[in-house]
Amino acid sequence: TLVFAYNADGGMFNALTDIAHKIFAPETYACNLCALTHTNFGMRREWKQFIEGLGRPVEFSHADELKEKYGVSGVELPAVFRKEDGKLREWVGAGEINSCRTLGELERLIVEKASHED
Repeated sequence: TLVFAYNADGGMFNALTDIAHKIFAPETYACNLCALTHTNFGMRREWKQFIEGLGRPVEFSHADELKEKYGVSGVELPAVFRKEDGKLREWVGAGEINSCRTLGELERLIVEKASHED
């Protein structure tokens, strides 16, 4: 299972705050994973199709949920983890995700990582 972890907390208040931040100061928005994969109205259709085509289980988690559910803290987010035996191992780090400027670049990064596993 891949766990995509956003550098944002969950909940309605945080979602509304994030939307405002993306609109008024997008250059300072802290979660590049969110910025690339979501619009102000939800997950991008292209990203959803990409995730569905990965052929493996995928979860999405906010920073607060990651700590609550898996006890993970002190890891720079956003990140992608591999879940094995209920434990998470960093698979794609924040630096790699933050270097992506487009959704296509992020998708290529994920495909490249996955190709090295098989």
